[in-house]
Amino acid sequence: MILIFLRSLAFNVLFYLTMAIWIIAALPTFVMPRAALVSMVKAWGRWNIWLMRATCGTRVKILGTGRIPKGPLIIASKHQSMWETFALFSLIDQPIFILKRELKWIPFFGWYLTKTGMIGIDRKAGIRSLKMLARMTQEQMRLGRQLVIFPEGTRRPIGAPPSYKSGVAMIYAEAKAPCVPVALNSGLCWPRRTFLRYPGTITVEFLDPLPPGLRRDEFMSRLTASIEGATTALVEAGRREQARLFGRVPDAPPAET
Repeated sequence: MILIFLRSLAFNVLFYLTMAIWIIAALPTFVMPRAALVSMVKAWGRWNIWLMRATCGTRVKILGTGRIPKGPLIIASKHQSMWETFALFSLIDQPIFILKRELKWIPFFGWYLTKTGMIGIDRKAGIRSLKMLARMTQEQMRLGRQLVIFPEGTRRPIGAPPSYKSGVAMIYAEAKAPCVPVALNSGLCWPRRTFLRYPGTITVEFLDPLPPGLRRDEFMSRLTASIEGATTALVEAGRREQARLFGRVPDAPPAET
């Protein structure tokens, strides 16, 4: 555990130090087309994937990219850690994310979110915010972009029961676009609310797309079953790998109910 602590310390120091460097390096993109900043953010995501492998021994495996249709679509991903917020960005052609609007208030970081077209949502505004969100999503999709959404709304620890929000169904119905579910097991290597980063393999799997036009209840049922079933399999495989590495699965914060 001492080695894991030291490697985690090195990663966290380098992660935030180099983030500051990337933020400064990206300043010229404010006067350049959006594509310039998007390319730089993707490069930053790839850098962090490499950095975590180099310092923590965490590998990444991406499955099912051939299932991603071209053009506008919704990508609905399981959300277990901060890792997928930058990793998914680097894997998708023209990504836009739905995120809490407070992030856009952060100096520099928030300005970049605005420049890249990220959509901020007021979680306290209820149905009014969802309707505005659906309209903004349609506008972005008409430009050929892909919406990345975390349908549970926030990071969920491994083992916690699923908590899918109805907002994703409203967005799906309004967008009239296919939805690609995404399963992952990032919480095994980058658990939320802990300093430690663990060796192992983070696996991301793009699943079979759900066609547009499904009834909302059918969509939610199929989305939940698809993501949860595949995520369970990925987590079980990840736990077996970590058991081989450590002789046991590393301790993690208890699951919330």
